[in-house]
Amino acid sequence: MKLDQALVDAALAQLERRWPADEPGGAAAVYLDDGRILTSVGLDNLNGSVTLCHETGAICQAFTLDARITASVCVFRDPDDGRTIVFPPCGICQERLALWGPDVEVAVPDPGDRTRWQARTLAEVNPYYWGRQLVDEGWPSAQMHSE
Repeated sequence: MKLDQALVDAALAQLERRWPADEPGGAAAVYLDDGRILTSVGLDNLNGSVTLCHETGAICQAFTLDARITASVCVFRDPDDGRTIVFPPCGICQERLALWGPDVEVAVPDPGDRTRWQARTLAEVNPYYWGRQLVDEGWPSAQMHSE
């Protein structure tokens, strides 16, 4: 499954279900290779070092299901200006998604309008992925990621 508006809408719906409109909030959605969509939100905590990215729950659930992620999107709503923007995956989430290879599509903000998105592969977002140094060519296999 390719990144599309339906996946973005699933993240937006999860955001609306979880966070009141007057609070900042975020949510994520991932496509599995069989077309299912998983959504999640970040874990807030008094101790900021134990919080989690919005994508983490869906990524862990996909791994639990032994399912392949093909696309991911993260959205954030700022109640001060009412806009919902697209967040590209942070470096940690890029590393988590790398398990499923360089062709996983992720949403990145449109350079002209952060409320709009563009699809990019992990390889495009991170052309110098460190894991590539461990293989002669290509991308580390899922097996290498789990060793």
